[in-house]
Amino acid sequence: MDVRHLDLLRELADRGSISAVAAATHRTPSAVSQQLRTAQRELGTALVEPHGRGVRLTDAGRLLADGAVEVATALADVQARWEAFRDVPAGTVSVAALPSAASYLFPALERDLAGSGVELRLTDLDLAEAQYGAMTADHDVVVAHSMTSVRPPGSDGLVVVPVVDEPIDVAMAAHHPLAARSTVSPADVVDAAWVGVPRGFPFDTVLQNVEQATGVRLDVRQRLLDNRLVEALVASSLRLAALPRFTTPVGDGLVLRPLTGVPAVRHLAAVMRPDRARRRAVRHVLDALVEAARSTARRHDVVV
Repeated sequence: MDVRHLDLLRELADRGSISAVAAATHRTPSAVSQQLRTAQRELGTALVEPHGRGVRLTDAGRLLADGAVEVATALADVQARWEAFRDVPAGTVSVAALPSAASYLFPALERDLAGSGVELRLTDLDLAEAQYGAMTADHDVVVAHSMTSVRPPGSDGLVVVPVVDEPIDVAMAAHHPLAARSTVSPADVVDAAWVGVPRGFPFDTVLQNVEQATGVRLDVRQRLLDNRLVEALVASSLRLAALPRFTTPVGDGLVLRPLTGVPAVRHLAAVMRPDRARRRAVRHVLDALVEAARSTARRHDVVV
């Protein structure tokens, strides 16, 4: 049994199509198809079957794809023990994170890991909540967020490590009538105009919670991704927005007020493939990442 064939089946399970596997592994689709045919011939059974315009794994293919995870994890355990023996957490670790968390995590990671022997490769990803798990195929550590659970949707079969819980506050202009209050409730904000995020992105859950609590559909005038743009629109109007406490710059006409009475916290978590989570360098990065997040939380008087 060729371990390379197992790896190929795992990639197909994770990425869903031959073309996606080819793009990720820098091969042509025909080369990937040829390797699949070779694997089927050597193993004596069908590993994929037609499905729509592409293929999907058979039960035999799925069994071997799952076995590939076990093999990779075992190899990673040996590598981790070797690195511990040498006492050198070296190597390249790729970290991807949503921009609003990366803005305080990435500078701290670079500072804290300087001279450690670990080389960081950093990427920002602004995705819908359920899409972050799939990014572990291309990155060692993916910092995802969810408004409903520490384990983000789409992370089944992956290692999930809680990082920090961050309050999502109601942002408003300093001249807004609600700015005089220390907190706001769903009843306080239900009649306001809002700047929201696209549906499927976590902060929209806060607006949905307000609607469920009040039975009133909110007036969402715009749906935008960039927090800086949302901040600018809110600071210059009477509109409200749900924004993260740690990275929203108060002052210059913008204030934040905690929202009471409904869930308004996002759970940040590090999501990893099981084998990559075993690497000593990855664990070293993970420790630094969690400490950076919790230090930020303490500066904002959030109990961790």
